[in-house]
Amino acid sequence: MTPSSDNSGALRVVGLMCLAESLSMTGFAAYPAFLALLRDTWGISNSEAGFIGGAFFGGYMSAVLILSSLTDRFDARRVYLLSCALSGISAVGFAFFAGGVLSAALLQALAGAGLAGTYMPGLKALTDRVAGPRQSRYIAFYTSTFGIGTSLSLLLAGWFGGLLSWRWAFGLLAAGPAAAALLVISGLRPLPPPGADARRPALLSLDVVLRERSVMGYILGYGVHCWELFGLRSWMVAFIVFAYGLAQAGQPWVSATEAAAVINLMGLPASILGNEAAGRFGRVRFIVAVMMASGSLAWLAGFTAGWPWWLTILLLTVYFVCIMGDSAALTAGLVAAAPPNQRGAAMAAYSFMGFGAGFIAPLVFGAVLDVAGGKADLTAWGAAFGSLGAGCLIASCAARLRRLPHRVK
Repeated sequence: MTPSSDNSGALRVVGLMCLAESLSMTGFAAYPAFLALLRDTWGISNSEAGFIGGAFFGGYMSAVLILSSLTDRFDARRVYLLSCALSGISAVGFAFFAGGVLSAALLQALAGAGLAGTYMPGLKALTDRVAGPRQSRYIAFYTSTFGIGTSLSLLLAGWFGGLLSWRWAFGLLAAGPAAAALLVISGLRPLPPPGADARRPALLSLDVVLRERSVMGYILGYGVHCWELFGLRSWMVAFIVFAYGLAQAGQPWVSATEAAAVINLMGLPASILGNEAAGRFGRVRFIVAVMMASGSLAWLAGFTAGWPWWLTILLLTVYFVCIMGDSAALTAGLVAAAPPNQRGAAMAAYSFMGFGAGFIAPLVFGAVLDVAGGKADLTAWGAAFGSLGAGCLIASCAARLRRLPHRVK
């Protein structure tokens, strides 16, 4: 079976994988949704709360190199199904056994390993089955689904948490990965990866991929992008709760989790349209401009607590849209630059760098918050948000300086 370039067949595969990815992520944002509650319930510091959030990405890092690289040797569908099981088990385990920093961090790490085997392997399953000039657009649709999955997770966690205990909420969210597994196993035909008839590449053979300068550029770009994105996602609900407590005018008519879900949904059009703009204006130039904008806004967003609540939400939305503006553009660029028979390895290195940054960013955010004054101090929140934007600002300035001699000539 060869990749489909037929529009109807391609759209069926893309639609199925987007739906499956959204369902597989129902437990993804459960901990950030309950971060403030669990921090106070367990009596832990902001740094410890950030460590638990970062453990998710640590689990992702630990698993992604193997799981994504396996898709160069086996059908990505098989990796996807196994990983849905890990996601479901982690949610049920958190519901029954989480009771402090160590247990919560270990279970979050298991959840991260589950995502490591669904997100990029899901994209590999898609690109193995869909080809043609529209592939970049389909990649943008799929990667943007991450925002839908995040919003769905936040909404369900908030709704379940409003009706039941947080333990019940985590347990119920395990149904999503089970549904995703059923969807993929019934909707995708088995398909060997490209080059399966030839000599299989060695597992974790990243040397060829990493020698590609363009591939490394996208990998490093994704690292600073994820530092900002996942650091914000980990602390967004807690910040909105803090901001609501200082709001100058009126009672908010949306909860913190609902507001965060809506903000995350705004990333969907931002990512898709960003990829279209990158194709029109130049991928690297566009990515550098977006990083400059998001890195600058980071230093404003954290100081908006105490403003009218709707203005805080509006500024957070603009900031998040800027962060997501280069998301699909980076991933589509990576897929296009990587050799087809080593695309899984390229995605492994790409995810490792990105989610590795996502592992450290929540911890750094919490540490800055503690050192700068604590969870009740506005300046501390501003400084913590500034730590998110530092990477993008440095990367965008470095890229502009590197291109300066070429413009002078």
